[in-house]
Amino acid sequence: MDKIQPTADIGVIGLAVMGQNLILNMNDHGYTVAAFNRTVSKVDDFLANEAQGTKVIGVHSAEELAAHLKRPRRVMLMVKAGEAVDETIAHILPYLEPGDIIIDGGNSLFTDTIRREKELSAQGFLYIGTGVSGGEDGARHGPSIMPGGSADAWPHIKDILQSISAKLDDGTPCCDWMGDGGAGHYVKMVHNGIEYGDEQLICEAYQLMREYLGLSASQTSDIFAEWNKGELDSFLIEITADILRLQEDNGNPLVDKILDVAGQKGTGKWTVMNAAELGQPATLISEALFARFTSTFKDERQTASQILSGPTMQTPEDKDDFIDKLRRALYASKIVSYSQGYMLLTAAAKEYGWQLEYANIATVWRGGCIIRSRFLGDIANAYQTNPQLSNLMLDPFFTKALAERQAAWRSVVATAASIGIPTPSMSSGLAFYDAYRSKRLPANLLQAQRDYFGAHTYERIDKPRGEFFHTNWTGHGGTTSAGTYNA
Repeated sequence: MDKIQPTADIGVIGLAVMGQNLILNMNDHGYTVAAFNRTVSKVDDFLANEAQGTKVIGVHSAEELAAHLKRPRRVMLMVKAGEAVDETIAHILPYLEPGDIIIDGGNSLFTDTIRREKELSAQGFLYIGTGVSGGEDGARHGPSIMPGGSADAWPHIKDILQSISAKLDDGTPCCDWMGDGGAGHYVKMVHNGIEYGDEQLICEAYQLMREYLGLSASQTSDIFAEWNKGELDSFLIEITADILRLQEDNGNPLVDKILDVAGQKGTGKWTVMNAAELGQPATLISEALFARFTSTFKDERQTASQILSGPTMQTPEDKDDFIDKLRRALYASKIVSYSQGYMLLTAAAKEYGWQLEYANIATVWRGGCIIRSRFLGDIANAYQTNPQLSNLMLDPFFTKALAERQAAWRSVVATAASIGIPTPSMSSGLAFYDAYRSKRLPANLLQAQRDYFGAHTYERIDKPRGEFFHTNWTGHGGTTSAGTYNA
Protein backbone atom coordinates (compact mmCIF):
# COMPACT_ATOMS: atom_id res chain seq x y z
CA MET A 1 0.00 0.00 0.00
CA ASP A 2 1.28 3.46 -0.91
CA LYS A 3 2.14 5.76 1.96
CA ILE A 4 -1.04 7.44 3.23
CA GLN A 5 -0.98 10.70 5.17
CA PRO A 6 -3.15 10.19 8.28
CA THR A 7 -5.83 12.91 8.20
CA ALA A 8 -8.90 11.22 9.68
CA ASP A 9 -9.90 12.04 13.26
CA ILE A 10 -11.84 8.80 13.76
CA GLY A 11 -12.76 5.67 11.86
CA VAL A 12 -16.21 4.09 11.86
CA ILE A 13 -16.80 0.47 10.95
CA GLY A 14 -20.38 -0.47 10.07
CA LEU A 15 -22.53 1.42 7.59
CA ALA A 16 -26.04 0.49 8.60
CA VAL A 17 -28.30 3.47 9.26
CA MET A 18 -26.95 4.25 12.75
CA GLY A 19 -23.35 4.11 11.56
CA GLN A 20 -24.03 6.29 8.54
CA ASN A 21 -25.89 8.89 10.55
CA LEU A 22 -23.21 9.11 13.23
CA ILE A 23 -20.59 9.62 10.51
CA LEU A 24 -22.61 12.43 8.95
CA ASN A 25 -23.13 13.95 12.41
CA MET A 26 -19.36 13.89 13.02
CA ASN A 27 -18.74 15.42 9.60
CA ASP A 28 -21.19 18.24 10.40
CA HIS A 29 -19.16 19.03 13.51
CA GLY A 30 -15.90 19.38 11.61
CA TYR A 31 -14.39 15.92 12.08
CA THR A 32 -12.88 13.93 9.25
CA VAL A 33 -14.19 10.37 9.34
CA ALA A 34 -12.81 7.28 7.63
CA ALA A 35 -15.69 4.92 6.85
CA PHE A 36 -15.34 1.15 6.40
CA ASN A 37 -17.69 -1.77 6.00
CA ARG A 38 -16.83 -5.44 5.59
CA THR A 39 -19.09 -5.44 2.53
CA VAL A 40 -17.05 -2.79 0.76
CA SER A 41 -19.70 -2.01 -1.85
CA LYS A 42 -21.62 -0.25 0.93
CA VAL A 43 -18.69 2.16 1.31
CA ASP A 44 -18.92 3.20 -2.33
CA ASP A 45 -22.71 3.49 -2.17
CA PHE A 46 -22.46 5.66 0.95
CA LEU A 47 -19.95 8.04 -0.63
CA ALA A 48 -21.98 8.25 -3.83
CA ASN A 49 -25.22 9.05 -2.01
CA GLU A 50 -25.63 10.09 1.65
CA ALA A 51 -22.00 11.20 2.10
CA GLN A 52 -21.63 12.89 -1.25
CA GLY A 53 -19.98 16.30 -0.89
CA THR A 54 -18.69 15.61 2.65
CA LYS A 55 -15.15 15.15 3.95
CA VAL A 56 -15.83 11.46 4.67
CA ILE A 57 -13.04 9.17 3.49
CA GLY A 58 -14.15 5.81 2.14
CA VAL A 59 -11.76 2.90 2.70
CA HIS A 60 -11.85 -0.67 1.47
CA SER A 61 -9.79 -2.55 4.05
CA ALA A 62 -8.95 -2.51 7.73
CA GLU A 63 -5.32 -1.78 6.83
CA GLU A 64 -6.34 1.24 4.77
CA LEU A 65 -8.60 2.43 7.59
CA ALA A 66 -5.75 2.33 10.12
CA ALA A 67 -3.42 4.13 7.72
CA HIS A 68 -5.81 7.08 7.41
CA LEU A 69 -6.18 7.61 11.19
CA LYS A 70 -4.29 10.12 13.29
CA ARG A 71 -2.64 8.75 16.44
CA PRO A 72 -3.82 7.61 18.82
CA ARG A 73 -6.12 5.91 16.37
CA ARG A 74 -9.81 6.00 17.28
CA VAL A 75 -12.01 3.32 15.74
CA MET A 76 -15.74 3.17 16.44
CA LEU A 77 -17.62 -0.08 15.81
CA MET A 78 -21.25 0.20 14.76
CA VAL A 79 -21.94 -3.50 14.21
CA LYS A 80 -24.42 -6.00 15.61
CA ALA A 81 -23.85 -6.95 19.25
CA GLY A 82 -22.33 -10.34 20.02
CA GLU A 83 -19.91 -12.33 17.87
CA ALA A 84 -19.78 -9.63 15.19
CA VAL A 85 -18.08 -7.27 17.65
CA ASP A 86 -15.41 -9.83 18.56
CA GLU A 87 -14.88 -10.67 14.89
CA THR A 88 -14.51 -7.01 13.94
CA ILE A 89 -12.04 -6.38 16.76
CA ALA A 90 -9.97 -9.37 15.63
CA HIS A 91 -10.09 -8.07 12.06
CA ILE A 92 -8.86 -4.55 12.86
CA LEU A 93 -6.44 -5.30 15.71
CA PRO A 94 -3.42 -6.38 13.59
CA TYR A 95 -3.33 -2.89 12.05
CA LEU A 96 -3.47 -0.99 15.35
CA GLU A 97 -0.80 -0.39 17.96
CA PRO A 98 -0.80 -0.08 21.79
CA GLY A 99 -2.45 3.15 22.88
CA ASP A 100 -5.01 3.08 20.09
CA ILE A 101 -8.69 3.24 21.05
CA ILE A 102 -11.56 0.95 20.06
CA ILE A 103 -15.10 2.19 20.75
CA ASP A 104 -18.08 -0.18 20.63
CA GLY A 105 -21.14 1.95 19.90
CA GLY A 106 -23.60 -0.94 19.60
CA ASN A 107 -26.00 -2.43 22.13
CA SER A 108 -23.48 -4.88 23.61
CA LEU A 109 -24.15 -6.81 26.80
CA PHE A 110 -22.16 -5.08 29.54
CA THR A 111 -20.43 -8.29 30.63
CA ASP A 112 -19.04 -8.66 27.11
CA THR A 113 -17.71 -5.13 27.38
CA ILE A 114 -16.06 -5.91 30.72
CA ARG A 115 -14.38 -8.95 29.14
CA ARG A 116 -13.24 -7.08 26.03
CA GLU A 117 -11.87 -4.15 28.02
CA LYS A 118 -9.79 -6.50 30.19
CA GLU A 119 -8.49 -8.48 27.22
CA LEU A 120 -7.54 -5.43 25.18
CA SER A 121 -6.06 -3.54 28.15
CA ALA A 122 -3.74 -6.50 28.73
CA GLN A 123 -2.46 -5.95 25.18
CA GLY A 124 -2.01 -2.20 25.65
CA PHE A 125 -5.14 -1.04 23.83
CA LEU A 126 -7.85 1.26 25.21
CA TYR A 127 -11.44 0.07 24.94
CA ILE A 128 -14.69 1.98 25.30
CA GLY A 129 -18.19 0.51 25.44
CA THR A 130 -20.63 3.32 24.79
CA GLY A 131 -24.37 3.27 24.80
CA VAL A 132 -25.96 5.38 22.05
CA SER A 133 -29.67 6.18 22.28
CA GLY A 134 -31.97 8.18 20.09
CA GLY A 135 -32.55 5.99 17.09
CA GLU A 136 -31.76 7.04 13.54
CA ASP A 137 -32.77 10.67 14.02
CA GLY A 138 -30.78 10.96 17.23
CA ALA A 139 -27.67 9.51 15.62
CA ARG A 140 -27.94 12.06 12.82
CA HIS A 141 -28.77 15.18 14.83
CA GLY A 142 -27.68 14.47 18.41
CA PRO A 143 -28.06 11.27 20.46
CA SER A 144 -27.64 10.58 24.14
CA ILE A 145 -24.22 8.96 24.57
CA MET A 146 -23.08 6.88 27.57
CA PRO A 147 -19.37 5.96 27.35
CA GLY A 148 -17.48 3.76 29.82
CA GLY A 149 -14.40 1.55 29.88
CA SER A 150 -10.73 2.56 29.80
CA ALA A 151 -10.64 5.92 31.57
CA ASP A 152 -7.39 6.89 29.84
CA ALA A 153 -9.29 6.94 26.54
CA TRP A 154 -11.87 9.50 27.64
CA PRO A 155 -9.73 12.63 27.03
CA HIS A 156 -9.10 11.43 23.46
CA ILE A 157 -12.76 10.89 22.57
CA LYS A 158 -14.53 13.39 24.82
CA ASP A 159 -14.62 16.29 22.35
CA ILE A 160 -15.92 14.16 19.49
CA LEU A 161 -18.66 12.41 21.46
CA GLN A 162 -19.82 15.50 23.35
CA SER A 163 -19.88 17.62 20.20
CA ILE A 164 -22.14 15.17 18.32
CA SER A 165 -24.43 14.49 21.29
CA ALA A 166 -27.75 16.18 21.99
CA LYS A 167 -27.58 19.41 24.00
CA LEU A 168 -29.83 20.79 26.71
CA ASP A 169 -31.12 24.36 26.42
CA ASP A 170 -28.13 25.63 28.41
CA GLY A 171 -25.70 23.83 26.09
CA THR A 172 -24.93 20.92 28.43
CA PRO A 173 -24.05 17.87 26.30
CA CYS A 174 -26.09 14.71 26.81
CA CYS A 175 -22.87 12.74 27.01
CA ASP A 176 -20.64 12.15 30.01
CA TRP A 177 -18.27 9.53 31.34
CA MET A 178 -20.16 6.72 33.06
CA GLY A 179 -17.31 4.73 34.64
CA ASP A 180 -14.91 1.84 34.24
CA GLY A 181 -15.41 -1.50 32.49
CA GLY A 182 -18.93 -2.05 31.25
CA ALA A 183 -20.50 0.94 33.03
CA GLY A 184 -21.48 2.71 29.81
CA HIS A 185 -23.26 -0.25 28.30
CA TYR A 186 -24.82 -1.08 31.67
CA VAL A 187 -26.36 2.39 31.95
CA LYS A 188 -27.67 2.02 28.38
CA MET A 189 -29.13 -1.39 29.29
CA VAL A 190 -31.02 0.10 32.25
CA HIS A 191 -32.12 2.97 30.00
CA ASN A 192 -33.64 0.40 27.64
CA GLY A 193 -35.31 -1.44 30.53
CA ILE A 194 -36.91 1.81 31.67
CA GLU A 195 -37.91 2.42 28.06
CA TYR A 196 -39.76 -0.91 28.08
CA GLY A 197 -41.63 0.25 31.19
CA ASP A 198 -42.52 3.65 29.74
CA GLU A 199 -43.81 2.13 26.52
CA GLN A 200 -45.92 -0.46 28.33
CA LEU A 201 -47.44 2.13 30.69
CA ILE A 202 -48.41 4.29 27.72
CA CYS A 203 -49.93 1.26 25.99
CA GLU A 204 -51.97 0.42 29.08
CA ALA A 205 -53.33 3.97 29.19
CA TYR A 206 -54.11 3.73 25.46
CA GLN A 207 -56.00 0.45 25.89
CA LEU A 208 -58.10 1.84 28.73
CA MET A 209 -59.04 4.87 26.64
CA ARG A 210 -59.81 2.74 23.61
CA GLU A 211 -61.72 -0.14 25.19
CA TYR A 212 -63.15 1.33 28.39
CA LEU A 213 -63.85 4.88 27.26
CA GLY A 214 -64.53 3.94 23.63
CA LEU A 215 -62.35 6.73 22.26
CA SER A 216 -61.11 6.79 18.69
CA ALA A 217 -57.46 6.91 17.72
CA SER A 218 -57.86 10.59 16.86
CA GLN A 219 -59.38 11.36 20.25
CA THR A 220 -56.65 9.49 22.13
CA SER A 221 -54.07 11.31 20.02
CA ASP A 222 -55.47 14.63 21.20
CA ILE A 223 -55.29 13.47 24.82
CA PHE A 224 -51.67 12.38 24.56
CA ALA A 225 -50.82 15.65 22.80
CA GLU A 226 -52.41 17.56 25.68
CA TRP A 227 -50.56 15.44 28.25
CA ASN A 228 -47.32 16.25 26.47
CA LYS A 229 -47.78 19.92 27.40
CA GLY A 230 -47.57 19.13 31.12
CA GLU A 231 -45.71 16.91 33.56
CA LEU A 232 -45.74 13.95 31.14
CA ASP A 233 -43.84 15.95 28.49
CA SER A 234 -41.60 13.36 26.83
CA PHE A 235 -40.48 11.95 23.51
CA LEU A 236 -42.55 8.78 23.90
CA ILE A 237 -45.76 10.67 24.72
CA GLU A 238 -45.09 12.98 21.77
CA ILE A 239 -44.61 10.18 19.24
CA THR A 240 -47.62 8.30 20.64
CA ALA A 241 -49.80 11.30 19.75
CA ASP A 242 -48.23 11.34 16.26
CA ILE A 243 -48.75 7.59 15.77
CA LEU A 244 -52.41 7.70 16.76
CA ARG A 245 -53.04 10.67 14.47
CA LEU A 246 -51.67 9.10 11.27
CA GLN A 247 -54.32 7.83 8.85
CA GLU A 248 -54.09 5.67 5.75
CA ASP A 249 -55.38 6.88 2.39
CA ASN A 250 -58.85 5.54 3.23
CA GLY A 251 -59.01 7.69 6.35
CA ASN A 252 -58.62 4.84 8.81
CA PRO A 253 -55.94 5.06 11.53
CA LEU A 254 -52.85 3.07 10.64
CA VAL A 255 -52.33 1.93 14.23
CA ASP A 256 -55.56 -0.09 14.08
CA LYS A 257 -54.12 -2.16 11.23
CA ILE A 258 -50.90 -3.10 13.04
CA LEU A 259 -50.79 -6.64 14.44
CA ASP A 260 -50.75 -6.64 18.25
CA VAL A 261 -47.53 -8.66 18.57
CA ALA A 262 -44.54 -6.85 20.06
CA GLY A 263 -40.89 -7.61 19.34
CA GLN A 264 -37.78 -7.05 21.45
CA LYS A 265 -34.05 -7.14 20.79
CA GLY A 266 -32.87 -8.37 24.18
CA THR A 267 -31.83 -5.33 26.19
CA GLY A 268 -35.00 -5.37 28.30
CA LYS A 269 -34.52 -9.07 28.92
CA TRP A 270 -30.91 -8.42 29.98
CA THR A 271 -32.15 -5.80 32.44
CA VAL A 272 -34.61 -8.21 34.04
CA MET A 273 -32.07 -11.05 34.17
CA ASN A 274 -29.47 -8.81 35.79
CA ALA A 275 -32.04 -7.50 38.26
CA ALA A 276 -32.68 -11.09 39.34
CA GLU A 277 -28.94 -11.76 39.64
CA LEU A 278 -28.51 -8.70 41.87
CA GLY A 279 -31.65 -9.39 43.89
CA GLN A 280 -33.36 -6.17 42.80
CA PRO A 281 -37.19 -5.95 42.47
CA ALA A 282 -37.47 -4.47 38.98
CA THR A 283 -41.10 -5.57 38.94
CA LEU A 284 -42.56 -2.92 36.65
CA ILE A 285 -39.86 -3.39 34.00
CA SER A 286 -40.24 -7.16 34.31
CA GLU A 287 -43.97 -6.96 33.70
CA ALA A 288 -43.34 -4.77 30.66
CA LEU A 289 -41.05 -7.45 29.25
CA PHE A 290 -43.50 -10.25 30.03
CA ALA A 291 -46.32 -8.23 28.43
CA ARG A 292 -44.35 -8.32 25.19
CA PHE A 293 -43.94 -12.07 25.55
CA THR A 294 -47.68 -12.46 26.21
CA SER A 295 -48.48 -10.49 23.06
CA THR A 296 -46.68 -13.11 20.95
CA PHE A 297 -49.30 -15.73 21.89
CA LYS A 298 -51.64 -14.18 19.33
CA ASP A 299 -53.28 -17.38 18.07
CA GLU A 300 -53.81 -18.73 21.59
CA ARG A 301 -55.21 -15.40 22.75
CA GLN A 302 -57.71 -15.39 19.92
CA THR A 303 -58.85 -18.89 20.90
CA ALA A 304 -58.95 -18.03 24.61
CA SER A 305 -61.04 -14.93 23.92
CA GLN A 306 -63.83 -17.24 22.76
CA ILE A 307 -63.58 -19.56 25.77
CA LEU A 308 -62.50 -17.63 28.86
CA SER A 309 -65.07 -15.24 30.27
CA GLY A 310 -64.57 -11.79 31.74
CA PRO A 311 -66.67 -9.06 33.35
CA THR A 312 -69.22 -6.91 31.55
CA MET A 313 -67.81 -3.51 30.74
CA GLN A 314 -69.81 -0.29 30.94
CA THR A 315 -68.49 3.07 29.79
CA PRO A 316 -68.23 5.54 32.71
CA GLU A 317 -70.48 8.58 32.78
CA ASP A 318 -67.63 11.02 33.43
CA LYS A 319 -64.95 10.23 30.87
CA ASP A 320 -62.99 13.42 31.56
CA ASP A 321 -62.62 12.51 35.23
CA PHE A 322 -61.23 9.08 34.36
CA ILE A 323 -58.84 10.58 31.79
CA ASP A 324 -57.46 12.90 34.48
CA LYS A 325 -57.06 9.98 36.88
CA LEU A 326 -55.31 8.02 34.14
CA ARG A 327 -52.83 10.87 33.62
CA ARG A 328 -52.05 10.89 37.33
CA ALA A 329 -51.73 7.11 37.47
CA LEU A 330 -49.34 7.12 34.53
CA TYR A 331 -47.12 9.71 36.19
CA ALA A 332 -47.08 7.86 39.52
CA SER A 333 -46.22 4.60 37.76
CA LYS A 334 -43.33 6.31 35.97
CA ILE A 335 -41.90 7.36 39.32
CA VAL A 336 -41.84 3.72 40.43
CA SER A 337 -40.32 2.58 37.15
CA TYR A 338 -37.43 5.03 37.37
CA SER A 339 -37.02 4.32 41.10
CA GLN A 340 -36.54 0.65 40.29
CA GLY A 341 -34.12 1.52 37.49
CA TYR A 342 -32.03 3.60 39.86
CA MET A 343 -32.16 0.85 42.49
CA LEU A 344 -30.60 -1.39 39.86
CA LEU A 345 -27.92 1.19 39.02
CA THR A 346 -27.07 1.55 42.72
CA ALA A 347 -26.80 -2.21 43.21
CA ALA A 348 -24.66 -2.58 40.09
CA ALA A 349 -22.29 0.19 41.22
CA LYS A 350 -21.71 -1.73 44.43
CA GLU A 351 -21.43 -5.12 42.73
CA TYR A 352 -19.07 -4.08 39.94
CA GLY A 353 -17.12 -1.36 41.73
CA TRP A 354 -18.33 1.57 39.60
CA GLN A 355 -18.56 5.19 40.72
CA LEU A 356 -21.80 6.06 38.95
CA GLU A 357 -22.93 9.69 39.07
CA TYR A 358 -26.72 9.40 39.28
CA ALA A 359 -27.52 13.05 38.60
CA ASN A 360 -25.25 12.97 35.53
CA ILE A 361 -27.02 9.88 34.23
CA ALA A 362 -30.37 11.67 34.42
CA THR A 363 -28.84 14.68 32.66
CA VAL A 364 -27.41 12.50 29.87
CA TRP A 365 -30.89 10.99 29.44
CA ARG A 366 -32.64 14.38 29.29
CA GLY A 367 -31.96 14.88 25.59
CA GLY A 368 -31.42 12.80 22.48
CA CYS A 369 -32.52 9.45 23.90
CA ILE A 370 -35.80 7.55 23.67
CA ILE A 371 -36.79 8.19 27.31
CA ARG A 372 -35.95 11.91 27.23
CA SER A 373 -38.48 13.90 29.22
CA ARG A 374 -39.11 16.85 31.53
CA PHE A 375 -39.36 14.27 34.31
CA LEU A 376 -35.61 13.54 34.15
CA GLY A 377 -34.79 17.09 35.17
CA ASP A 378 -36.56 16.44 38.47
CA ILE A 379 -34.58 13.22 38.91
CA ALA A 380 -31.31 15.08 38.29
CA ASN A 381 -32.33 17.68 40.87
CA ALA A 382 -33.11 14.94 43.41
CA TYR A 383 -29.65 13.37 43.13
CA GLN A 384 -27.88 16.74 42.97
CA THR A 385 -29.57 17.64 46.25
CA ASN A 386 -28.80 14.27 47.84
CA PRO A 387 -26.20 12.14 45.98
CA GLN A 388 -26.68 9.41 48.62
CA LEU A 389 -30.45 9.18 48.08
CA SER A 390 -31.40 5.56 48.79
CA ASN A 391 -34.56 5.57 46.68
CA LEU A 392 -36.05 8.13 44.33
CA MET A 393 -39.47 7.78 45.99
CA LEU A 394 -37.96 9.16 49.22
CA ASP A 395 -36.97 12.46 47.61
CA PRO A 396 -39.41 15.14 48.90
CA PHE A 397 -40.51 16.12 45.38
CA PHE A 398 -41.42 12.57 44.42
CA THR A 399 -42.83 11.66 47.83
CA LYS A 400 -45.27 14.56 47.44
CA ALA A 401 -46.04 13.67 43.83
CA LEU A 402 -46.92 10.09 44.79
CA ALA A 403 -49.07 11.20 47.73
CA GLU A 404 -51.04 13.56 45.49
CA ARG A 405 -51.62 10.92 42.82
CA GLN A 406 -52.07 7.66 44.65
CA ALA A 407 -55.85 7.94 45.02
CA ALA A 408 -56.22 8.30 41.25
CA TRP A 409 -53.64 5.56 40.71
CA ARG A 410 -55.54 3.14 42.95
CA SER A 411 -58.83 4.02 41.27
CA VAL A 412 -57.45 3.32 37.79
CA VAL A 413 -55.86 0.01 38.77
CA ALA A 414 -59.03 -1.09 40.60
CA THR A 415 -61.20 -0.09 37.66
CA ALA A 416 -58.97 -1.95 35.20
CA ALA A 417 -59.19 -5.10 37.34
CA SER A 418 -62.96 -4.81 37.66
CA ILE A 419 -63.51 -4.45 33.90
CA GLY A 420 -60.94 -7.05 32.84
CA ILE A 421 -58.40 -4.85 31.05
CA PRO A 422 -54.81 -5.90 31.86
CA THR A 423 -52.51 -3.25 33.34
CA PRO A 424 -49.52 -5.38 34.35
CA SER A 425 -46.97 -2.58 34.69
CA MET A 426 -49.27 -0.01 36.25
CA SER A 427 -50.59 -2.59 38.72
CA SER A 428 -47.17 -3.99 39.61
CA GLY A 429 -45.91 -0.43 40.12
CA LEU A 430 -48.64 0.19 42.66
CA ALA A 431 -48.01 -3.16 44.34
CA PHE A 432 -44.32 -2.32 44.67
CA TYR A 433 -45.14 1.11 46.11
CA ASP A 434 -47.29 -0.53 48.75
CA ALA A 435 -44.71 -3.23 49.47
CA TYR A 436 -41.87 -0.70 49.76
CA ARG A 437 -43.81 1.43 52.24
CA SER A 438 -44.90 -1.59 54.32
CA LYS A 439 -43.32 -1.78 57.75
CA ARG A 440 -44.15 -5.49 57.86
CA LEU A 441 -44.60 -7.96 55.01
CA PRO A 442 -45.81 -11.59 55.21
CA ALA A 443 -42.29 -12.87 54.50
CA ASN A 444 -42.20 -14.11 58.11
CA LEU A 445 -44.76 -16.76 57.17
CA LEU A 446 -42.88 -17.53 53.95
CA GLN A 447 -39.65 -18.05 55.88
CA ALA A 448 -41.48 -20.28 58.37
CA GLN A 449 -42.72 -22.39 55.46
CA ARG A 450 -39.17 -22.70 54.16
CA ASP A 451 -37.91 -23.75 57.55
CA TYR A 452 -40.80 -26.24 57.95
CA PHE A 453 -40.16 -28.17 54.73
CA GLY A 454 -36.47 -27.52 54.19
CA ALA A 455 -34.91 -26.50 57.52
CA HIS A 456 -33.83 -23.23 55.90
CA THR A 457 -33.82 -21.35 59.25
CA TYR A 458 -35.12 -17.89 60.10
CA GLU A 459 -34.19 -14.76 62.02
CA ARG A 460 -36.21 -13.45 65.00
CA ILE A 461 -37.42 -9.89 65.62
CA ASP A 462 -36.34 -10.14 69.26
CA LYS A 463 -32.78 -11.19 68.40
CA PRO A 464 -29.90 -9.45 66.57
CA ARG A 465 -29.84 -9.62 62.77
CA GLY A 466 -27.58 -12.38 61.50
CA GLU A 467 -28.55 -14.88 64.21
CA PHE A 468 -30.46 -17.82 62.69
CA PHE A 469 -32.85 -20.36 64.23
CA HIS A 470 -34.49 -23.62 63.24
CA THR A 471 -37.65 -25.16 64.66
CA ASN A 472 -38.71 -28.82 64.66
CA TRP A 473 -42.21 -27.92 63.47
CA THR A 474 -43.65 -31.45 63.31
CA GLY A 475 -42.12 -32.89 66.45
CA HIS A 476 -40.52 -35.73 64.52
CA GLY A 477 -38.04 -33.71 62.43
CA GLY A 478 -34.36 -33.39 63.20
CA THR A 479 -32.45 -30.52 64.72
CA THR A 480 -30.06 -30.10 61.79
CA SER A 481 -30.69 -27.04 59.65
CA ALA A 482 -29.82 -26.57 56.01
CA GLY A 483 -27.72 -23.49 56.56
CA THR A 484 -28.40 -20.07 55.09
CA TYR A 485 -27.30 -18.68 51.76
CA ASN A 486 -28.65 -16.60 48.93
CA ALA A 487 -28.42 -18.05 45.43
